[in-house]
Parts: sequence; C-alpha cells; structure tokens
Amino acid sequence: MQMYQVIFIAVGLAADSFAVSVSSGAIIEKLHLRHALRIAVFFGFVQGIMPWIGWRVGSLASDMIRSIDHWLAFGILCFIGGKMIYESRKLEEEIEKSADPLNIYVLFSLAIATSIDALAVGVTFSFLDLSIIEPVIVIGIVTFIFSLAGTYIGEFFGHVFEDKIELAGGLILIGIGCKILVEHTLL
Repeated sequence: MQMYQVIFIAVGLAADSFAVSVSSGAIIEKLHLRHALRIAVFFGFVQGIMPWIGWRVGSLASDMIRSIDHWLAFGILCFIGGKMIYESRKLEEEIEKSADPLNIYVLFSLAIATSIDALAVGVTFSFLDLSIIEPVIVIGIVTFIFSLAGTYIGEFFGHVFEDKIELAGGLILIGIGCKILVEHTLL
C-alpha cells in the first residue's frame, strides 16, 4: 500500500474524531491549549493503537481467509464508510448528551467510540500483508492534528462542519474499499 493511501485512510478515520472535537470545542466554555491538547492526545493515541490491535487479531486469522481477504477488506471499509455517512446525521445529538468532553471517562469513551472503525481497518491491513508501524504512526498523528484543529474550529464555528466532515470520511473509506477490490480482482 502506498503512503498516499495510508494518509487517505488516516484522514477518513480521523473524520469521526474531528467531528467530535468540533462538538467538544463548541461545548467547552473557555477553551485553553491544554484542553485542546488533552482531547487531541486521547483521540490520536487511541485511534493510533486500534489499527495495531485489529492487525494483531486479523493476523491470527489471515491464513484461513487469504482467498477472500480483498472481499473482506472491501466489505469492512464500505460498511464503516456507510456507517459514518449514516451517523453523520445523528452525531450532534450524541455529543450534546455526553456532558463534559474534558472529563477523563467521557473523553476515553468518546476516543474508543470514534476509533472502533480504526480497529476494523487494522484487521483489513492484516489481510494486505502490510507492516503496521507506518499506518499506526500516520493514523495517530493525523488524528491528533485533526482533533487539535477540530477543537479550535468548534470553538469558533460550532456545529457548522462536523456532519459534513464525517460524511466525507465515509466516502473516502468506501472509495479505498472499492480500489482494493478492483486491484485484487481486475488487475
């Protein structure tokens, strides 16, 4: 897998975290750098580690499903992308119910919830015989940057962009899933 593909996947995965960060920035009364960094570190770390966990799990089963791995990668990425598109319509309600986004338990819950997709993508990476180090680092850094920026964007613009970003992230993942399928079946 080329680096640009890993970056596109990272951007797609970071869309959830970005959207939640925008909402968090809108909720926090007096946003300080330490607040934005706290959110970004939580999201970046959890989003970065989840693909590694998925890769480990997928590696254990990869020999059994090698002949259909491209179909599974396509299915997982399209499912995740479709879920992100669907959830882009209801994200605002969930964040408003979640209370204080700086509370460590709320923040950890949000970080886990936004990174389940990264776990599934990690499983997909194991099917593609990738080294997981680069994707983990890239996904963690991209998510950190997006979350940091999202927190400040949320402070200034509120809820204007969050659902559109998640929609775009879903479309990116579906596109990558289609590309994997085409590469393995037609080329």
